Amino acid sequence: MREPNLDRLNDLMGKLVGDLGAAMAGASILLGDRLGLYKAMGDGEPVTSSELAKKTGLNERYIREWLSAQAASGYVDYHSEKNAFSLSPEQAMAFANESSPTFFAGAFDIVQASYLDEPKVAEAFRTGKGVGWHDHSKCLFSGTERFFRPGYNANLVSSWIPALDGVEEKLKAGAKVADVGCGHGSSTIIMAQAYPNSEFFGYDYHLPSIERARALAQEAGVSDRITFAQATAKDYPAKNYDLVAFFDCLHDMGDPVGAGKHVKETLAKDGAWMIVEPFAHDNLKDNLNPVGRVYYTASTFICTPASMSQEVALALGAQAGERRLRQVVTEAGFTRFRRATDTPFNMILEARP
Repeated sequence: MREPNLDRLNDLMGKLVGDLGAAMAGASILLGDRLGLYKAMGDGEPVTSSELAKKTGLNERYIREWLSAQAASGYVDYHSEKNAFSLSPEQAMAFANESSPTFFAGAFDIVQASYLDEPKVAEAFRTGKGVGWHDHSKCLFSGTERFFRPGYNANLVSSWIPALDGVEEKLKAGAKVADVGCGHGSSTIIMAQAYPNSEFFGYDYHLPSIERARALAQEAGVSDRITFAQATAKDYPAKNYDLVAFFDCLHDMGDPVGAGKHVKETLAKDGAWMIVEPFAHDNLKDNLNPVGRVYYTASTFICTPASMSQEVALALGAQAGERRLRQVVTEAGFTRFRRATDTPFNMILEARP
């Protein structure tokens, strides 16, 4: 048996204690989000467990324990002189305000899906087969929409579309846009709200997501200029689109090259393909950081199994990187490719025939 370095072992145990606390805290975030506890504290006023119980109609003893766990995690502030708890403005943005660009609570629906679906992924490890997007727990679908929507709200209209060559002007004047792999349609709805003269088409192979997208578009008052339909990335209808957008989905596809070839066939002569992908460097060593940790883990449970369940099963993974994505786009027949802009979480790529 090899002898461990005790200092390194102690460092590892300390890290694992922190990670264990974070993993347990994830479930407490789900609880606070779903029970409306964060929203009830959103005004920032200090509340005792009894006061919060009255505001929410929930049991005081459970709330007291939950608040203590939140304070230990640094997710709420504790005021010892009053034995009360509050949300700072920053904490409220992360947990209570769904329209905030830094709203984060929705991400933990994805975490829950990873735990629930771990047996399916373990079996895929054994067999080499995949786990289709539709085979995951329902919380993955809502969690994905709630996790990505804040970033789209913050960046899509303000910086991503303006970074594309001439696209914003077309959308303002009136263009035809396809949002492929649209899920619950948050990206489609945001664009439709910003560009009322344009016509939008949202496509996803997952019918329950399409039905949810239709309902959300109706609630947002933009259903008159969005058509949601069930279709795959390789068979959605060709309509000479001025813009085809893939938001955080190309790497999930079994045949991204085939999808790209279909995009090329469906674009107008001077149309653009916008590919939004998780931020990644080209080399593994440069992705060994907190963002890479999130994306590699999500890719293990969700993205890679999704691709492995489909034809070709290229399995790009969520950290494919710009160089590998360029290869895919070039193989699909596009001659121009560039990174238009990026954020700490996303790369925005533009391809032209």
